[in-house]
Amino acid sequence: MEATLEPSTVPSGLASWTPASVADAGLPDWWHAGRARAWQQFQELPMPKRKDEDWRFANVGALRLEGFNPHAPLPDDARAAVLARSTFPFETAARAVFANDHLLEFSPLPEALKKQGVVWESLEAAVRHHGGLIQEHFMAAESQLGSAKFAALHRAWCRAGSVLIVPKNVRVELPLAAFHWLATPGAAVFPHTLIIAGEHSQLTFIDAFASAGAFPGFACGVKDMILAPGAQVDYLSIQEWDESATALHLNSVTVARDAAGKYLNVHLGGGMVRGESHSRLTGPGARSDMLGLSVCHARQEIDLRTLQTHAAGNTTSDLLYKNTLNHRSRAIFQGLIRVDPGASQTDAYQTNRNLLLDPEAEADSMPGLEILNDDVKCSHGATTGQIDAEELFYMRARGIPDGVARHLIALGFFQEVLDRFGHDAVAAEVARRIEAKFARSGSLKFDRTAESAPADPTQVRELQGTE
Repeated sequence: MEATLEPSTVPSGLASWTPASVADAGLPDWWHAGRARAWQQFQELPMPKRKDEDWRFANVGALRLEGFNPHAPLPDDARAAVLARSTFPFETAARAVFANDHLLEFSPLPEALKKQGVVWESLEAAVRHHGGLIQEHFMAAESQLGSAKFAALHRAWCRAGSVLIVPKNVRVELPLAAFHWLATPGAAVFPHTLIIAGEHSQLTFIDAFASAGAFPGFACGVKDMILAPGAQVDYLSIQEWDESATALHLNSVTVARDAAGKYLNVHLGGGMVRGESHSRLTGPGARSDMLGLSVCHARQEIDLRTLQTHAAGNTTSDLLYKNTLNHRSRAIFQGLIRVDPGASQTDAYQTNRNLLLDPEAEADSMPGLEILNDDVKCSHGATTGQIDAEELFYMRARGIPDGVARHLIALGFFQEVLDRFGHDAVAAEVARRIEAKFARSGSLKFDRTAESAPADPTQVRELQGTE
């Protein structure tokens, strides 16, 4: 039987919230007032239940928040280890590093970008220096996918985050990166990213989330992205929390006229992970590409909910989420395309594909449409199946061991998404981390008994797909 928290229950460590516990010198009154309102809202809103439509199929009982502590102390040796691991094998313009929500490093921008007016600051610094703009955009979009309670919890405790403001007509060539770590057992973190892209600006941003060791933790992160007319933003989120961690990632993007956003959410870690992504297209010519990859094994549950809102006509959204599942893992996808009245000449697409690597794995897909206008092109679909028996036989017949063949097929399954994201060096690093996850899972190790002879295709489980 699932255990659920009663609406009035407040987790022990998180219950320590008081105005004094988050009183940061120099922050404006509106910031503190917003925190207090959010804490009250968190206490008043009920915990989700599985019977709630927005939480259908979810293991709500896994949302155990007791025992996690915000702003947990960070030992000196943990600081050094986290900083050393906060890197990518490609060049970035700047990086920010947070561990247990403590700011460890916020490297400066190149002088050329500073001279063009690009703002790159920690969240608290940006609230002090650009209060009016931050107040206008910080968590301005209400949660519509079921996690309003957790959005309020984030608002109440949030202090660690990155703010990037790119002025009109400025192009940032190299990616900027923020690293967020659960660095000690039992820590709770509330990472925030706010990106404001001016008219006809261009940028790429990477958020990386990880645990420093094999221990439980809690993360509740929010991303706000605002794209002005003609802006182009590419965004990657890659999470590798430990598999004993519970995590929620709540994303909101607003795309104005002729702007284009491309977002890739990669889920490799976490025990119970909830991801919500809402893309709102508000002006003609706006485009949103929503991409997702999840590699699930053991008893992981990756629960992804999406909303593509077409609030204006002549807009385009295209969603492609792919998951591989091994052992007794579970993936949930619930997506909705919403076309508002008057949003004619809308093109909207939504596809979810699941590849089962084990008969005990489970995938639930719930794509949907809500069309309140004529003259639109909308489609949605979901497939769930196993590795194609003929494809596997073909590879084994040519001397490729069974484990290697499955490995290659699973990696190839994701290639379409990586190709659509582009950024070859970034995509290659994502692929490397996917391979590492496969190696850790043990799901695709060599089958030594299969190396001497090809398989009989009649003995290989046939593809079972649902459309």
